[in-house]
Amino acid sequence: METNANTEVPARSALERRVDLSLTIAELDKDIDQRLKRLGKNMKMPGFRPGKVPAQIIRQQYGEQARNDALSEALGKMLSEAVTSQQLRVAGSPRIEPKSSDSMTHIEFSAVFEVYPEITLNDLTDVEVERPALEVGPTDIDSTLDILRKQRVCYELVDRPAAAADRVSIDFVGKKDGEPFSGGQGKDYRFVLGEGKMLSDFENAVIGTRPGEAKSFEMTFPAEYFSKELAGQSVTFDIAVKEVGEPVLPALDADFARTLGIADGDLVKMRAEIEENLRREVKKRLQARVTGNVMDALLAANPVEVPSALIHKEIERLMQVARQDMEQRGMKVKDLPMQPEWFADQARRRISLALIVSEVVKLNELQAKPAQVKALVEEAAQSYDQPQEVVRWYYAQAERLADFEATAIEANVVDWVLARVKVRNKLVAFAELMGQQS
Repeated sequence: METNANTEVPARSALERRVDLSLTIAELDKDIDQRLKRLGKNMKMPGFRPGKVPAQIIRQQYGEQARNDALSEALGKMLSEAVTSQQLRVAGSPRIEPKSSDSMTHIEFSAVFEVYPEITLNDLTDVEVERPALEVGPTDIDSTLDILRKQRVCYELVDRPAAAADRVSIDFVGKKDGEPFSGGQGKDYRFVLGEGKMLSDFENAVIGTRPGEAKSFEMTFPAEYFSKELAGQSVTFDIAVKEVGEPVLPALDADFARTLGIADGDLVKMRAEIEENLRREVKKRLQARVTGNVMDALLAANPVEVPSALIHKEIERLMQVARQDMEQRGMKVKDLPMQPEWFADQARRRISLALIVSEVVKLNELQAKPAQVKALVEEAAQSYDQPQEVVRWYYAQAERLADFEATAIEANVVDWVLARVKVRNKLVAFAELMGQQS
């Protein structure tokens, strides 16, 4: 089929290209006829023998399909030849637009699409990157033990006024303008004072009450409260305190060590295992921090125009991930309509970084080495009871190593950048790194 293709660059986007495509009508009609003949050979219709259905009926039933298929194949072939000859890297799916033409022998189309940007990496000599540092010490182990004890706290019933950190059980009814409002009732409702599960004004009203005591109080919901019907509104709560429980932390003894998986209850082994786990977690978090700082530096030093088609595709992916995450948490996704703009900045950042990092890897041969991948797999396997079995499982199928290969490449890029920028080492506090509340 005779075709012609020209490429133009519209002014509205530096990444957009337009390829004009021209098809010979006679050749297109010939292709359509051949397709209809092939369809007719297998077409069955009451009153006709197989393969003997009149051509007119075949065309009536399959003519539009045959034309669409012929056009699609011809345009796809032309476009492929055009982008290959001009060495264009197409981003996303081209948009085919018909063109008006006075020609009696040809039909005209335009294929509009975006191309990947040309990435030029800029010098990083004057760029500064902060590298966080932290050595795990005895006090960090102690604070971790405190957290582990708090996670296993028990509550002992007491007959005294409730205080912060106590767990209370109450009945309550909330009223607005003298009438109970939706969601304002609870029976035998338990919560820990000071954990923020309830609004602070509500918790403050409960503090100081004793088991068996009833109380009424007024409070005003915050203006930014999630329920529009209650935001900024004054209400009255009637509460009845059922129980007050005082927190009792488990002792640091052999029984506690056994709850952490130390079979013989040895406290020295317990601390050693906690230290090992902490060092592994701290290393991972420090690497994540410095990686984030490096990626920020690469983005700032290498502005890049991103194809909108890639951004839209990434937004769809991020929305799907968010939906799956919410469903796993038991939320009803249909009740929360998502807006693409919520994910636009994240999508743009991810695509920009992917383009820049890909260029860094290609130009500097920073692909993952087998030894790197193996070290990462073995390190990850150490947290399991039978590390060698875990390693064998990963190596049983090549695709299981994909995440480790990506991690190795990312680490190579980070090291490459750190070797070229001004690195500012900064000690970070253990609690801050681990996201612990003070």
